[in-house]
Amino acid sequence: MKKILFLPLAALLAWGTSCKPKEKTVETISQTLDLANFDTTADPKQDFFQYACGGWMAAHPLTGEYSRYGAFDKLAEDNQKQLRQLIEDLAAQTGRNKGDARKIGMLFNIAMDSAKLNRDGYGPIKEEMAAIDAMDSREEAFRMLVDMHRSGASPFFFCYVSSDPGNSKENLLQMYQAGTGLPDRDYYLDEKHKPIFDAYVAHIQRMFGLCGLSPEEAAAKSGQVLAIEKALAESQYDRLTLRDPHKNYNKMTVARLQELVPEIDWAAYFKAILPDYPLSELSAGQVDYMKAMAKVFAQSDLEALKAYFQWNLIQGAAPYLSDDFVAANFDFWGKTLSGQTQMKPRWKRSVSSVDNIFGEAVGKLYVEKYFPASAKERIVKLVENVRLAMGERMAANTWMSDSTKEKGQEKLDAILVKVGYPDKWRDYQALEIKDDSYWANVKRANRFEIEYMMSKLGKPVDRGEWHMNPQTVNAYYNPTTNEICFPAGILQPPFFYPYGDDAINYGGIGVVIAHELTHGFDDKGRLYDKDGNLEDWWSAEDARNFENRAQLLVDHFNQIEVLPGLHANGALTLGENIADNGGVNISFAALQKALKENPEGEIDGFTPQQRFFLSYANLWASNIRDEEIKRLTMLDVHSLGRWRVNATLPHVDAFLEAFQVKEGDKMWLEPEKRAHIW
Repeated sequence: MKKILFLPLAALLAWGTSCKPKEKTVETISQTLDLANFDTTADPKQDFFQYACGGWMAAHPLTGEYSRYGAFDKLAEDNQKQLRQLIEDLAAQTGRNKGDARKIGMLFNIAMDSAKLNRDGYGPIKEEMAAIDAMDSREEAFRMLVDMHRSGASPFFFCYVSSDPGNSKENLLQMYQAGTGLPDRDYYLDEKHKPIFDAYVAHIQRMFGLCGLSPEEAAAKSGQVLAIEKALAESQYDRLTLRDPHKNYNKMTVARLQELVPEIDWAAYFKAILPDYPLSELSAGQVDYMKAMAKVFAQSDLEALKAYFQWNLIQGAAPYLSDDFVAANFDFWGKTLSGQTQMKPRWKRSVSSVDNIFGEAVGKLYVEKYFPASAKERIVKLVENVRLAMGERMAANTWMSDSTKEKGQEKLDAILVKVGYPDKWRDYQALEIKDDSYWANVKRANRFEIEYMMSKLGKPVDRGEWHMNPQTVNAYYNPTTNEICFPAGILQPPFFYPYGDDAINYGGIGVVIAHELTHGFDDKGRLYDKDGNLEDWWSAEDARNFENRAQLLVDHFNQIEVLPGLHANGALTLGENIADNGGVNISFAALQKALKENPEGEIDGFTPQQRFFLSYANLWASNIRDEEIKRLTMLDVHSLGRWRVNATLPHVDAFLEAFQVKEGDKMWLEPEKRAHIW
């Protein structure tokens, strides 16, 4: 991607003032909506997604390595090319570099050394496989469970440290259901997913075969693995239940956990996981699952546990072994589950791996080269304008009581804003990179991350910590710290145009900002108070009013047929749909304030109001395979890109007015069915 050039501070866009460039130059020519993205043969009143994005989709057909390719993916791919250059420069100078720079270069060279990887075969995990096979007691199986958890694997369950939903200023160890290889319990339990399940069975057998087992041995191992995984799946919470924060927060003492789940020696487990911290309290997450999981662990015979632990090892290590392991992995996870036909090239996989392990160290290099401090200041200003618009809309709504509005405003005011990059960078000094094997380095990195996370226990929550790397093309809201974050990676076209007019910037990054703010007030975010505690601050009547309005979105999205016979899940995607609904409405309101101070005329034949919605739609331009539609509809809390446009905008009165959508048009929605929330 071309480097984005920024004007000096004095000439930077002041939100609320006109931001149209006086003339188009080499630097500014891309700072406007690209008319080639549109499909003017489509009618915006019938299919706005096709009208706004059809040209982009025609120009960006799916290649074999993608199951979905959209504006997000293109920007992420462009960022990855920038990271490649940064990392390759370090890799070429590992002998001269020191510290993180040397480690980053070494790891990339190791990842790129296909000759060594192929010579090693499954050698990097051979010792670990043998150690699992040598277990001769349940005590040894318990110790293996602990060791795998400390190395980043998650057989049976996993633990993590995060802010306590009941006391958000303190960190708490939290347990969560895990242990199944397939990404959802329904793959094991619902007959309609049998083709995927059968392919998974074959995949397990193939992977064991690559580790030197005969077909008969591999089939026997596969049967043992699947018996355990299916038993675990039967007790796992479904995805809707996992969205309920109350059902997944179960704080208790270690002694109480021992009473509820007696099959595992929890005192011994936590002493091994946390040798330097005497754990007293935790959240057991999905308590019913924990009870059932422990019984599966206790009742499975030793040979079955060996097969299960070995499979967890193989799954974790496969991307970092020889080409035959990587290819087999891709055949199932890429081709079968997502419909991809071509593996990503080695450099992309290697850059992603380095980026994942040295995220903030790589991010520091990225922002030094591609993200000036002036851009950070500018986005902070926009955030405050959007926050102000949300507060005004909240104050003006007719369905909340004054007391609830007051608490809502307090929460809105308390939201912490993070833009671009962290004020303090992570220290990777303790992470050792050696010239032994790719997998050995990844395993050390996993242990480094687990130890870093566990070290937070006994310390207050650090609200300054980032939970996303600066180079990431994404954004987030975290309810327990009541914060929003916009990494540098997303702060460029088509989200943010440094030289663009107000309309396209409010339609792009403005909506993203308002979307994340709205997450603090969606169906789950609203359950947390201004300090991030899981505490109800709503009156009963206001809560009912909210739920009634939100139900309109559930009903609307449930009616969408994403493929013949397959409907969207309005309940699963409700939080994101509320955030999209609020994001568009709030940012549009902020734009109207800006236009009152500095009116804009038509550009390229479109009014500012039309350009706002075209900019929003361009964010979701994408092509996608049917396999990926099926997978995401089952798993993802986000609606598909087409429906983030065509199902979101009919609820927005300003959109219907801007494009003169009337009753009888496909983009029309009856007023009584429109969700007006934030």
